[in-house]
Amino acid sequence: MSLSPLRVGIDVPWVTSWSAEAFIGIRPCPTVRGRPALCQAEDPGHGKPQYSKNHMVRQRLSVVRMLCPMCGEPTDASDRWTQVATRQAAGALRLKGMSLPPEILDDTVVLDAGSIAPLHRRCVDRSLLHCPHLRGNPDVKVMRFPDRWSTVPLFIETDPVEGLRPKVVGFLQLCGITRTIDRRWRGSSFLALPITRPEAS
Repeated sequence: MSLSPLRVGIDVPWVTSWSAEAFIGIRPCPTVRGRPALCQAEDPGHGKPQYSKNHMVRQRLSVVRMLCPMCGEPTDASDRWTQVATRQAAGALRLKGMSLPPEILDDTVVLDAGSIAPLHRRCVDRSLLHCPHLRGNPDVKVMRFPDRWSTVPLFIETDPVEGLRPKVVGFLQLCGITRTIDRRWRGSSFLALPITRPEAS
């Protein structure tokens, strides 16, 4: 496919999948320490950007290496921001089926960032300026990303092999671990916690 005039990391987020990047099957992937994972060809900038689809490998790389999903460059601990994360008690996420590490107590408030790694602040501002989806999203809340985090593999359905379904990683989910405790999380009538103090500047 031909090279697009759109620039990766400037006009199109680095993590976005392109039409030239075909799925190449399940194979051991270093992004998940050699576990079986769904992989794609690596050919960003060729064909057409698929804005609604993250590239499987680049998404996992963005999480494990703390790479900005907009520009693809590393983020420093002092410059990590999230746009659409929600505050929830770890126990509430466990009730939804997420397997968080046992050292994260149920009443710990975490920032559930989904599959989106934190961005540089300049990249947050750029994406909010140019992305119509983000501009029209009422759930956008720019917050600093915590210094501690945990990743959770999201598995995909596979065909049985000799009666067993092998676990194959698709995306990685990311949760920032805050220093906030919510001891009332079990009795709350809603699982998403309100933001109690401004964190963006």
